[in-house]
Amino acid sequence: MNIQITARKFKAHDTLKEYIKDEVSSLERFNDEIIDADVILSFQNNQNSLKEAEIILNIPGQTLTATDQTEDFKTSVTSATEKLRRQLETIKSKKKPQKQDDTN
Repeated sequence: MNIQITARKFKAHDTLKEYIKDEVSSLERFNDEIIDADVILSFQNNQNSLKEAEIILNIPGQTLTATDQTEDFKTSVTSATEKLRRQLETIKSKKKPQKQDDTN
């Protein structure tokens, strides 16, 4: 999987980049067909300084997106990956053939 990290209006530290790569790579457990992931980090420099993480996953036939805002980038990334994990599990459960009950 190709992971692209974009930091808007600031330079992300290497430790943050490694953390993001580990978190996003963990999504491969739920779907091994992930083509690439785009992670966009930004923050509003107002009094509460919210930090936003947006993750865009491309899988065959679909694009999944999750966004979260908190006061810490790591928390935002973790929350966004949790949202994507739930989306991937939903897609996986829809692909499984439903067991049919033939009892009459």
